[in-house]
Amino acid sequence: MLATRLCTMRKLPSLLARTLTSGTSGSSVLPDMSEGDLPIHVNNVRSRLRDIVGASTNWRDHVQAMQERKALHTLLAKRQEDLPPRRMKDSYLEVILPLGSQPEIREKYLNVHNSVRFGRILEDLDSLGVLICYTHTKQEMQPRSPLSIVTALVDKINLCKKIIYPDCDIKFTGNVSWVGRTSMEVKMHMLQLHDGDYSPVLDATFVMVARDPENKRPAFVNPVVPETPEEEEIFKQGELNKLKRVDFSTASLLKMAPTAEERNIIHDIFLHTLDTRTVSFRSRKLPPNSVWMEDAKLKGLQICHPQERNIFNRIFGGFLMRKAFELGWATACSYGGSRPFIVSVDDIMFQRPVEVGSLLLLSGQVCYTEKNYIQVRVHSEVCDADTREHQTTNIFHFTFISENEVPGVVPKTYGESMLYLDGKRHFAAVMREI
Repeated sequence: MLATRLCTMRKLPSLLARTLTSGTSGSSVLPDMSEGDLPIHVNNVRSRLRDIVGASTNWRDHVQAMQERKALHTLLAKRQEDLPPRRMKDSYLEVILPLGSQPEIREKYLNVHNSVRFGRILEDLDSLGVLICYTHTKQEMQPRSPLSIVTALVDKINLCKKIIYPDCDIKFTGNVSWVGRTSMEVKMHMLQLHDGDYSPVLDATFVMVARDPENKRPAFVNPVVPETPEEEEIFKQGELNKLKRVDFSTASLLKMAPTAEERNIIHDIFLHTLDTRTVSFRSRKLPPNSVWMEDAKLKGLQICHPQERNIFNRIFGGFLMRKAFELGWATACSYGGSRPFIVSVDDIMFQRPVEVGSLLLLSGQVCYTEKNYIQVRVHSEVCDADTREHQTTNIFHFTFISENEVPGVVPKTYGESMLYLDGKRHFAAVMREI
């Protein structure tokens, strides 16, 4: 079970490893979290990002602020070779979420089960990932960054604790672990203070992309140079992660037919749902302790207000993740009939930005189950109120574990069968990781 599994921390650069083993004991006095010092208070992350890009805090000034960024085009590098290489430790950051030592911030993170809202953690991870990348690409002589750095992909988030306590301090750490020409992989870790020591809660891998000041074209970023054998391994893992993503995309069921084994699985499901009293392919019967896939979904709608905008005046990616997670959790809860716990988040692709004022439609679907596990897919799309056109913005994949064994989900149509196989693939990938 998830509760009894040990969290295997990914290999860290030597600097990060030392950080996790030194200076992590608890204290009644918080460290200095003023600007320029580590750790950073979680409330200062967004303000730092605004300062880096020159974003306005007033919605009515956003057009002028974006116009001013156009002048930063001249600061962009023409080639990656023109940018100085960075070390992994150059981008290393620590952020403190002082739920224990500052109770006044606790309510924002509290859920009805008296534990921490995981959706809020997703928001903090997204902001931290962007700040880490801006730290990696910082040029000393430039007061404002010409880069627009945005989240392209949440590769994976694996948890090793079922409960995140609302009255114990949390620490986030992270650094750039791999760099392409215009993209950066960021590894982040979350730890929580218990009995004077920080213990691991989750590991996360995000992929960020750099674009020009108007967020229209790719922009080059500083290369990263590993310094130790441990960092070499981390960098190689980043290369492998990139290849795995390419392979997974190539084998997508939207592009390729299912494998022979998968076709047999779908045919077996079909045979087990045939009504034996008739000689008809159309007559279907639900097996015992099962639910038709069409009956295992929930939907939601969000109006995207300016309050949820990011530093580039689009809707904050962390907000989208939080809303998708909460719908996914509700879908798993209503399906399993008991409280579900998040095990893993993987393969969240940000396909297009969400504009302020959009109608955001979310659809949560249970697409695969196994024993206590529930695999939920959340599809998000925006609706243009004028043209009534719908465009997909994100696909989210969440793996939950329920307190009790759950019914099997059964596809009826060919499209549902592809969702089932896709969910099975994602579940298998998660189980290999944990």
